[in-house]
Amino acid sequence: MTSAPENSQNPADALPKSWDPSAVEAELYQQWVDAGYFEADPTSDKPGYSIVLPPPNVTGSLHMGHALDHTLMDALSRRKRMQGYEVLWLPGMDHAGIATQTVVEKRLAADGKKKEDLGREAFIDKVWQWKAESGGTIQGQMRRIGDGVDWSRDRFTMDEGLSRAVQVMFKRLYDEGLIYRAERLVNWSPVLQTAISDIEVKFEEVEGELVSLRYGSLNDDEPHVIVATTRVETMLGDTAVAVHPEDERYKDIIGTTLEHPITGRQIPIIADDYVDPEFGTGAVKITPAHDPNDFEMGLRHDLPMPTIMDKAGRIADSGTRFDGMDRFEARVAIREELAAQGRVVAEKRPYLHSVGHSERSGETIEPRLSMQWWVKVDKLAKAAGDAVRNGHTVIHPASQEPRWFDWVDNMHDWCISRQLWWGHRIPIWYGPNGEVQCFGPDETAPDGWEQDPDVLDTWFSSGLWPFSTMGWPEKTPELDKFYPTSVLVTGYDILFFWVARMMMFGTYVSGDDAVHQAQVPFRDLFLHGLVRDQFGKKMSKSRGNGIDPLDWVERFGADALRFTLARGANPGGDLAVGEDHAQSSRNFANKLFNATKFALMNGAVIGELPAREQLTDADRWILDRLEQVRTEVDAAFDHYEFSKACEALYHFAWDEVCDWYLELAKVQLAEGSVHADGTKVVLGTVLDQLLRLLHPVIPFVTETLWKVLTGGESVVIASWPETSGVPTDDTAAQRVADLQKLVTEIRRFRSDQGLKPSQKVAARLVDVEDADLVAQVPAVQSLARLTEPEDSFSATASIEVRLSRATVTVELDTSGSIDVGAEIARLRKDLAVAEKELAGTSGKLSNEAFLAKAPDQVVEKIRGRKQIAEEEIARITARLKELGAA
Repeated sequence: MTSAPENSQNPADALPKSWDPSAVEAELYQQWVDAGYFEADPTSDKPGYSIVLPPPNVTGSLHMGHALDHTLMDALSRRKRMQGYEVLWLPGMDHAGIATQTVVEKRLAADGKKKEDLGREAFIDKVWQWKAESGGTIQGQMRRIGDGVDWSRDRFTMDEGLSRAVQVMFKRLYDEGLIYRAERLVNWSPVLQTAISDIEVKFEEVEGELVSLRYGSLNDDEPHVIVATTRVETMLGDTAVAVHPEDERYKDIIGTTLEHPITGRQIPIIADDYVDPEFGTGAVKITPAHDPNDFEMGLRHDLPMPTIMDKAGRIADSGTRFDGMDRFEARVAIREELAAQGRVVAEKRPYLHSVGHSERSGETIEPRLSMQWWVKVDKLAKAAGDAVRNGHTVIHPASQEPRWFDWVDNMHDWCISRQLWWGHRIPIWYGPNGEVQCFGPDETAPDGWEQDPDVLDTWFSSGLWPFSTMGWPEKTPELDKFYPTSVLVTGYDILFFWVARMMMFGTYVSGDDAVHQAQVPFRDLFLHGLVRDQFGKKMSKSRGNGIDPLDWVERFGADALRFTLARGANPGGDLAVGEDHAQSSRNFANKLFNATKFALMNGAVIGELPAREQLTDADRWILDRLEQVRTEVDAAFDHYEFSKACEALYHFAWDEVCDWYLELAKVQLAEGSVHADGTKVVLGTVLDQLLRLLHPVIPFVTETLWKVLTGGESVVIASWPETSGVPTDDTAAQRVADLQKLVTEIRRFRSDQGLKPSQKVAARLVDVEDADLVAQVPAVQSLARLTEPEDSFSATASIEVRLSRATVTVELDTSGSIDVGAEIARLRKDLAVAEKELAGTSGKLSNEAFLAKAPDQVVEKIRGRKQIAEEEIARITARLKELGAA
């Protein structure tokens, strides 16, 4: 490579005056796409590496959680591409059944129409039209944050290929008896009028009322029970009252019946171990069709299960005057009637309790007995659990494994049908004579047969995502090269929903012709935490503390957004972010830009490094630190510890390269220096490697700088830094550490004296030979703003700095500039520290019990610390005496 185009006077001229992300990001991204850098070739000889994007809803836009997901996946993909892998990061979107249908229905409502006014087919056409108009929002946002996805393979869960996969999977499961139809309890949305999944139910603490009701006789001497409920309206569906079998209070009425206060039905008193005799009165009303626990009890005791609400949440078929009332209206009316009968024993208002609400429509969910399609999960869930137990899929962090096993080992059958129009239609057909048959994608139902009106739960199609997107059920080069996928990156909050579905389906198809002997859909499962606000609170619309990631891109740049998120991302841990973090990340990009521009202006080049013995201590030190950081970053990336990788790179770039090495390099690049040529190559090498290491997380600024620095085509396709194989030079590292300590102490002294940073002070360095720092003197003088003493030099102040080999005394002529009072204050502060150290070490060394138990090397170390403290006290005391303060 060359350091710059030949027609450029200086490579730095190719860079703008300052880093302005908005001026370059869009153009750079399009250049990457046009060059085909992100397109995967399944026929390549390179080893395959693949990630499928968790498909965002077509209705939505990217939030901070998405931005975190995308940043981490992009970082992994970019690094693997640089490491020589054939990388497929496959994008796509989910059709989001409920969310999308709701959006389109609201648009119709604005025109005074309902979906029924259009009919099913015309409504579906409207949804596709809306998707075409609005579905590109997320794709544009993905480009803004730099997602290196293979756009040529963009998929949609309702496209032809994925729809075929859904039909094939359904038929396979149905033919094996793993899909069945049954009437069971579901989460029902009266507004949407469909069953919804657990993940679409949000529980909130609400103020209700707890009403205690009397069943049976109003005479205390005759059989009766008192039960408490927050849902009085469901009593119309009560078919029993349950007590604990060993509750002495009720032993005489177990097995008898009581008259229902409103319907007049005789309902039994049953005994069940589920009932807690210590809670309330120890008696509970049982409404099997409207409560999950009651439903299970109803199955155990073969109770009737009347549904007393219609799909809209109105009382229906109860045979009472309350039919037709809304459920909440009926709650009040029924309580009033019971009160009139004298059956309301007590009321507690307000009563705070947790109530499920529909995430999409906001209303209270109604547990409702409903005929639905179900997946029998026992076999599938066991395989998903065994895949982790056997190590075929590794969960990061391992601390999430117990939650995984707790879920899959206790999974209930999965309700997969939804009473919607938008989605994959259930491929079950009903014949005129009661026939029921499942038809696959290459089969046609006979004339006169009608298809089931329901559609599949969105999680069914997204559960096939890792392999359906690569052409399954056909055998394709993509499946052969990229499946199983390498890693799934997602939040721990959907571990039980999407991840479990993918694992069940992936292990189910394992070994078929298309996926060969793959055991799992992904080899690694990386679970990150939630993005919270700067105070650690969960972001939500209700709190108003959400942050639009695209707003940060506009204000701080995509790199700043990405670095902020990656720097806070540890396996399984939540991360709190605020504007201060984004500002800090933008400052880091600016620092990197300015440092590289400075290096280019001072002749940094890309070339072969000189022999180690020809380099200075500072050159050898920074190259060794580069190697150490590279090793640390590789280990962190390999274990999905993004925060560790970013922290290591941040502090290396800022604290060591910028704050120290660039300053040391100035001295070595000085005119006439014998080290100048070597330092230019070292400087170029360090920046070249650093920009490569940073590229996966901050791709835009690194691309801009790397291309100018190296003259290369793109850092996107540059090779990932590999080990140098050169042994670490510990001597050089120690000399540089001593230099840093010496310069830091001099700077601290100058600051304490109120000396201006630019003010030069004459000084003499004593005993630098003993400290092995003779070669570092020019650098110390430059960094500490010291000048050589003249013949008339007279020291007015001095500081002593204990280094690894010896103590160096710095004598300074601060006449006319030193603040004696400030110097005395500084020395007394140092004296207090030394005296505290002496007291602590002396105490330990006089403790016989400690000396008897402590290892010899520990005791020896404490003796050494005590000696140093004594010497410091003597030195500081002498100096205070010189200043007349002793």
